[in-house]
Amino acid sequence: MKKVITYGTFDKLHYGHIRLLERAKKLGDYLIVGVTSDDYDIARGKINVQESLIERIKGVKDTGLADEIIVEEYEGQKIDDIQKYDIKVFAIGSDWKGKFDFLNKYCDVVYLERTMGVSSSQLRGEERLVRIGIMGEGQAVTLRKFCDECNYANGAKVTAILSDEEEVQGIDGIHYCNDYDELILECDAVYIDSKPEKHYQDVLHAMENGKHVICGAPLCLSGEDSRKLYEYAKRHGLVLMEEIKTASSTAYNRLQLIANSGVIGKILSIDATCTSLKDLDNQPSTWNSICEWGPTALLPVFQILGNRYNDIRIVTKRLPNTDFDVFTKIDFLYSGATATVKVGNGMKSEGELIISGEKGYIYVPAPWWKTDYFEIRYENSNENKRYFYQLEGEGIRYEIVSFLKSIQMKKCFSKIDETTSIAISSIMEKYYNNINLNYS
Repeated sequence: MKKVITYGTFDKLHYGHIRLLERAKKLGDYLIVGVTSDDYDIARGKINVQESLIERIKGVKDTGLADEIIVEEYEGQKIDDIQKYDIKVFAIGSDWKGKFDFLNKYCDVVYLERTMGVSSSQLRGEERLVRIGIMGEGQAVTLRKFCDECNYANGAKVTAILSDEEEVQGIDGIHYCNDYDELILECDAVYIDSKPEKHYQDVLHAMENGKHVICGAPLCLSGEDSRKLYEYAKRHGLVLMEEIKTASSTAYNRLQLIANSGVIGKILSIDATCTSLKDLDNQPSTWNSICEWGPTALLPVFQILGNRYNDIRIVTKRLPNTDFDVFTKIDFLYSGATATVKVGNGMKSEGELIISGEKGYIYVPAPWWKTDYFEIRYENSNENKRYFYQLEGEGIRYEIVSFLKSIQMKKCFSKIDETTSIAISSIMEKYYNNINLNYS
């Protein structure tokens, strides 16, 4: 029996896919089709896949052309599969010509001419284009990164920017606005990274004009204000997402699952540190420490231990006569667990995340909020495990894709649920209203 194998994502299965499978099947007697897993697609940069693995497998199965369907999960699997299944022919689209010549050592490699004028990327891009307006002040690097990462998401186009920062001006094809209302007229959705104290009004104004919103964290400086915004979005069929790029990284999501799986036993404590040493006299940060780093550091606490803590103590060191904290430490007491969050723009500490359990602990090295790697460590070091996941665009592009998918599917796919977002805003409220607050 002459076995043939081919691989693909097969997202939004179309005529081009079917023609490729038909041609591959004619090369032998038995066709095996490898469908890429969601994780592997992300690892190799295909972040805009819209159908789940199950949906994509069903699509291939329904063609009736595959004699067997397998899942491709890792780099190098093609060689393993060719040897495992005794493959005689490896077939792939001609757009990959030359890429897989190294497989000639194991079987015949055939590049099949692709059907011109149709592709999954094209179909995704032809769906309703989402025109995104970017509005921010004082965080030029953040705005520029968001603008750049939109280029990796089919269906997203930055059409307007409102900012005084030179780094986000002068980009071809983008309209530079003089005020917020002008920006709103130029877009379908808004990315907001204005000062935190302005978020509530800026988000509400955008939604009152029918715009979807992705807003930098913290969403608001009050839990009640955040709750009002989410309720407004629901009533009017709008997407509202809080933007914390760490939440969208594959490594962070995997460590969450592992932490909650019981692998390290009952979780007893979480320690999260986020700091950046800045020259506060000559180059002050637009955001203070609690606003710039607090949402990120609080994320694993609320997503793993929940937001129903029994007690909280906040210790902060502020610049004289300001709300600007050089350093803030927050201690939480839960039933059977504790958590400590440390953030600072005027001090330096090891930016690591440690989740401790009765059997072992999860260790994420600095800077943990950009992690592509973490470890599970036990008393017996021979049992330790390491996990590696590719991180593209610091997680920002994954957020953009989730935002677009939420708009297109009319269902929120944010990695930060409403209760976590409101809990983060409630901590900001305690800080600014001196609740449970102590000064160092």
